[in-house]
Amino acid sequence: MNITRRNVLLGATAAAALAPIASRAQTSEVVIGVIYPFSGASAQQGVDAQKAYETALEIINKDYDFDLPLAKGEGLPGLGGAKIRLVFADHQSDPQKGRAETERLITQEKVCAVIGTYQSAVAVTVSQVCERYQTPFISADNSSPSLHRRGLKYYFRAAPHDEMYSQAMFDFFDAMKKKGTKIETLALFHEDTIFGTDSANAQTKLAGERGYKIVADIKYRSNSPSLSSEVQQLKAANADVLMPSSYTTDGILLVKTMAELGYKPNAIVAQDAGFSEKALYDAVGDKLGGVISRGTFSLDLAAKRPMVGKVNAMFKEKSGKDFNDLTSRQFMGLIVMAEAINRAKSTEGEKIRDALAATDIAGEQTIMPWKRIKFDDLGQNNDADPVLLQYIGGKFVTISPPQAAVAEATWPMT
Repeated sequence: MNITRRNVLLGATAAAALAPIASRAQTSEVVIGVIYPFSGASAQQGVDAQKAYETALEIINKDYDFDLPLAKGEGLPGLGGAKIRLVFADHQSDPQKGRAETERLITQEKVCAVIGTYQSAVAVTVSQVCERYQTPFISADNSSPSLHRRGLKYYFRAAPHDEMYSQAMFDFFDAMKKKGTKIETLALFHEDTIFGTDSANAQTKLAGERGYKIVADIKYRSNSPSLSSEVQQLKAANADVLMPSSYTTDGILLVKTMAELGYKPNAIVAQDAGFSEKALYDAVGDKLGGVISRGTFSLDLAAKRPMVGKVNAMFKEKSGKDFNDLTSRQFMGLIVMAEAINRAKSTEGEKIRDALAATDIAGEQTIMPWKRIKFDDLGQNNDADPVLLQYIGGKFVTISPPQAAVAEATWPMT
């Protein structure tokens, strides 16, 4: 065979044209790191998160007739049908363990993206490592507003942060006052990591702006063995509303101590976290009738959007639980990341990052009551509308905002 210049050029051209296809064909799987506490006091949150991610994984890798990104068809069509594989890592609720495990995921497991983390304090170190390795990170269920204000290029959050959640709470207070309910004084009770501190700062700012008086502002040490002195202070302040920002074990201890010391506030409006966890209600739910917590997920939405109920049933089959505020955000975190990787048509960090920045998913294509998912320049989605849920008769019902509510608030607590 005579090799001519035309043969060479055609060969080079063909090779160049086929290169991306060959590259895609070689990508039979896309590996994503998922980092949570799978041991220690918060291990149950990791177990529940894993079930949420496995539910999303099944929908992406198999064929489902849902109006969700990547549900129809199998795998990622942008990468030749490549399937997603998840690698789970345990940060043990320790920011430094989170740092080390994230580095291991990126350098040894070769993940192309990372999702996590439950505690905001761990998200700080995990996102810093991702930034250094130019690996996209979705902060699925962290709510501290300072997380997205650090100038990180590879940080994204589809869910609301605590300023957005707190604004929903104060909108609710204002609406209740217009109906004649007495709400003048507030008691803040918050743990001492970035989650509790950011939450209290947002609530203090809003209280000042809206004319509410904070009569107690109690910061306690996370995982304290006793909260007796703190509860005594809350009881003495006797605010119209108690506003706790606590993880699960602290929340259980708070409620038990309140019962022991005979303190029953008029109303509790919680900053989610432990107050969205089944474990808390299994332990002290008999003392929490009428408690209100903020959230992003409402199973009431299934009445308008049957797909929400079907996806919840898939999760419940794996976990034995309905979606809550945390697990629903985790589910959406993987959907959002996979959708971006599919559009990027690549597992390169920079290309996935650019695709995430261009994300625009309609609210109807989520399981949430959100307007849409579209990130601002800081990687925050500002169209994720929070809801307020009240624990009535052993289940949560949506009471605010009015466009999502299915019931009037019971006030004071029963």
